[in-house]
Amino acid sequence: MQGNGYNEPEHIKRYADFTTIDWVQDSIIERNRRIRKSRTRYHTHRGHDGRGMLIWIWAQFKKLADAGQSWFIVSLVGACIGVNAALISIVTEWLSDIKMGYCADGWWLNQQFCCWEIEGDDALCDSWHPWSNVTAARWTIYIIFASAFSFIAAHLVKSLAKYAAGSGISEVKCILAGFVMKDFLGFSTWIIKSITLPLVIASGLSVGKEGPSVHVACCTGYVMARLFRQFSRSQGKMREILTASSAAGVAVAFGAPIGGVLFSIEEMTSNFSIKTMWRSFFCALVATVTLSAMNPYRSGKLVLFQVTYDRDWHFFEILFFIILGIFGGLYGAFVVKFNMQWSAFRRKHLSNYPVVEAVTLATLTAVVGYWNRFLRIDMTESMAILFRECDSGGDYDHLCQTSFQWTMATSLFVATVIRIGFVVISYGCKVPAGIFVPSMAIGATFGRMIGIMVKALYLAFPKSGMFAVCQPDVQCITPGTYAFLGAAAALSGVMRITVTVVVIMFELTGALTYILPTMIVLLVTKAVGDFLGTTVSSVMKTNLYTVSATGMTIHQIEELLKATQVKGFPIVSSGSNPILVGFIDRIDLRHVIDKVRLIHDLTLDTPCSFVRDSEDQEGFEFADIVTDPGMGLDEDTLMEIIENTATQSVVKFWPWVNQTPLTVSPELPLEIVVQLFKRMGPRVVLIEDHGALVGLVTVKDVLHFTLAEGHEPRSAWNPKDFEGFVEEAWTWITNFMTSLTSRARRLIRR
Repeated sequence: MQGNGYNEPEHIKRYADFTTIDWVQDSIIERNRRIRKSRTRYHTHRGHDGRGMLIWIWAQFKKLADAGQSWFIVSLVGACIGVNAALISIVTEWLSDIKMGYCADGWWLNQQFCCWEIEGDDALCDSWHPWSNVTAARWTIYIIFASAFSFIAAHLVKSLAKYAAGSGISEVKCILAGFVMKDFLGFSTWIIKSITLPLVIASGLSVGKEGPSVHVACCTGYVMARLFRQFSRSQGKMREILTASSAAGVAVAFGAPIGGVLFSIEEMTSNFSIKTMWRSFFCALVATVTLSAMNPYRSGKLVLFQVTYDRDWHFFEILFFIILGIFGGLYGAFVVKFNMQWSAFRRKHLSNYPVVEAVTLATLTAVVGYWNRFLRIDMTESMAILFRECDSGGDYDHLCQTSFQWTMATSLFVATVIRIGFVVISYGCKVPAGIFVPSMAIGATFGRMIGIMVKALYLAFPKSGMFAVCQPDVQCITPGTYAFLGAAAALSGVMRITVTVVVIMFELTGALTYILPTMIVLLVTKAVGDFLGTTVSSVMKTNLYTVSATGMTIHQIEELLKATQVKGFPIVSSGSNPILVGFIDRIDLRHVIDKVRLIHDLTLDTPCSFVRDSEDQEGFEFADIVTDPGMGLDEDTLMEIIENTATQSVVKFWPWVNQTPLTVSPELPLEIVVQLFKRMGPRVVLIEDHGALVGLVTVKDVLHFTLAEGHEPRSAWNPKDFEGFVEEAWTWITNFMTSLTSRARRLIRR
């Protein structure tokens, strides 16, 4: 493994302070503990039949009580998550509308409730009063409210709960993977994030509340579970509650309980058991039922942009669905790349001014967005409008009128471009900020634009062969479905999740007929994302500290331990022929050498062996031993193994060698390696090419790669920086098109 030849950035260095768990080894330890515990119980029951039976009955009763308590806590957590989500939705809607005006019948009512009895045109509602009839005055007031909301939110986060900033999903995933982050799920983070989240969304920043909703839900679960001793003392049980809470957070955010469970399986946790799945589903169900009972939108819908479709789709539309999928993949790659560059600029120049940055972004967004009808309103409200069919109250500001179709298409295109720019520079600022809904809003505007263009094409050439299947008296093209599919494509493109998005979209619409189009769009999105993805060879360390299977001495091992701080060492056949043999942890080397010295007189020239030869006795396998005697292997067993393997003439480490470490090819996509870290939880993944060791990668290497992609900016802002940013964006697009064309040519030749 590579030495510390450079200074680590502070926000990565802090990860070194956390306690981590290797889940592969942890599962071995837990297995040994269960075996020893079962043996102890067996001998206890065998020696004392009457007392053993009472102990067994008491143990079963206690087990039943513990299980009942777990389900009670899951129910309590789900109900609290549902109540919290409903309150956040209500407050967010009111704050979003207060920028435009107020309700004369009650200041606490938003525009929808104030004009509840008015169908269609809100201009007929006498109860809702705009702040002014002068456009310039309304614009000014709109900007003032946006700036004030962002200032309050950023100031509260900076002063009271720094962990309330950002989405929180990445950190929750780290916690579920074994990191310990003090106060990240604490009471203050829960309260401050719940208060500031509506303020941030109402300020108009191009960020969403769905991602932070997962963090808030996990805070809820953590705070509630900490009240019970069974969970406060067990990290494993607490992990189950957090997993269930994350599922409930997605469920209330999208009104999709099944999608929430799938999100936890696909994206959040690394060890998802059947028991955890049922608890996650139950927690998500309770949260969704609670949210439905509170009915925050007074429409029976769980989310504002929930919609149903009555029309079917046609096979010729698959061509346009593919276009939406390509857009989703390009959007995801573009936003990830340039958001990292902007994050590097933020760390260099704006890290000491989080409040100023948030206020500036909100003000700029309000100044620009007010003049576009789809940027001015709340993003969830915008999606609700764009998703609807035209004959179901969807004619917002002439959106469905043919005479305004090109004006609407232009407005949607402008909204798409501007929103992408604001997402790049807004995501990551020091306020609660998610990327789910902004991405969906971008995909919805782009998709609706494509839908309008396809509809215009049909109206211009109704008798062409493409539209032969359309019936004359029935509307052939439904632009709202294009917005819906575009939202799914953009969400999948930026989050790199597929199955969860399909299920969430199905639960939002209930339209089984649109499952196939959704799958087509997301598969194309994933293909484009994989095409633009990074391989693990771009991230791996190549300057490695290794040990040879044979030929090294105690002195060389001691010097290697003194010179490095790495957690383990790959074992190769020889220095000149680095064929991978296995992997050994640093703690094993240190511990075994210390124990061998208690039995034999070792010299610095005593040779070491890391492979088993024909004289070594059978019976000791890596899976049967655990290196740290305090974690599962008693001292007598450890000394017995040493006595059978180590002598005064040679120290044999092979019982502690993992002969089947986790290895991958250097051409494997980085995304799959990240999934391996998440699902299996190893400390390190070794990279081998045809058996030869070529590198290794850890979680920190991925973080370092993220920084390297950010390209630290110059010490002072230069007007040419923006030119370079635009030039790099254009170069990225042209390189992609060139690569795509050359690859297509190769396929044609084949």
